[in-house]
Amino acid sequence: MGSLAGMAIDGFAAPGWLALLGLVAAVTAGYGWSQRRRRRNILRFTNLALLDRVVPRAPGWPRHVPAALLLVALILLTVGLAGPTAQAQVPRNRATVMLVIDVSQSMRATDVAPSRLAAAQEAATRFVRELPPTVNLGLESFAGTAAVLVPPTTDREAAVHQIQTLQLAESTATGEALAAALNSITAFNAQVPGSESGPPPARIVLMSDGKQNVGRDEFALAAEAARQHVPISTISFGTLLGTIDMGGGIIPVPVDDSSLARVAQLSGGRFYPAQSGAELHQVYDNLREQIGYQTVEADVSRPWLVLGTLVTLLAAALAVVRAQRLPA
Repeated sequence: MGSLAGMAIDGFAAPGWLALLGLVAAVTAGYGWSQRRRRRNILRFTNLALLDRVVPRAPGWPRHVPAALLLVALILLTVGLAGPTAQAQVPRNRATVMLVIDVSQSMRATDVAPSRLAAAQEAATRFVRELPPTVNLGLESFAGTAAVLVPPTTDREAAVHQIQTLQLAESTATGEALAAALNSITAFNAQVPGSESGPPPARIVLMSDGKQNVGRDEFALAAEAARQHVPISTISFGTLLGTIDMGGGIIPVPVDDSSLARVAQLSGGRFYPAQSGAELHQVYDNLREQIGYQTVEADVSRPWLVLGTLVTLLAAALAVVRAQRLPA
């Protein structure tokens, strides 16, 4: 609906109170009528010398400032009484997130400085530390097998410690990683007291750079995640020019965008490419906003009521200073 001094409004919880704006309009009209009537009464004096002694010279528009402020205050207070609402970002209270990080040998590639793994560790650490404390976060690493390093918890330091000590290994078993993440979420939900709204919302954040080469089918697991209402946000990290030195031979390890994009699509999640540390930080920042916060209609009446009260006090103070009385 617009904004006043940053006070955005999308709707009203009690719009019936807005009917009072009609009374404010009536007060405004009454003030204008009283001023015209006062002017007519003054003009009845035909003796100009007597008029100057009885009625001092009009002070001009400043004399209307207290009344104008009071009318503005009435409008602000009326809007506040109507319970204005606006969309606001609030931390999620029951969300579960499994952060799954690829530690296959291709993560040694230095196409992302200082290496894919080092850049991933830095960005993941910041993501973990800045995620709202009400979100339950689990951590998993995978290469040829998957390892749940930290089950879902609000203990961020445990996840940070494990991220900083990640070790590289052979192969890439993306499907196994997704299966382990889904099992962790299911096990955690079984420990959470039930509610009428069902299990807490959950999501898997998968960061990888390579194509699966062992283990269960990643696409079948992505479809299973969709059936369990667990979207997978996939991050494809690296470039097409990545290489690693294996026993003196240079092996290309191009990033695999297509597979990770399909995993996200099948699960109902989103795919994010990142070719640098800065881009990876931006992806994690976007994910933190999506995962850690939800948009709700919040009550924003307080600033309207506060401003209305302050304007009322200002109007009263000006009236007392100018005429030693409240505005009439």
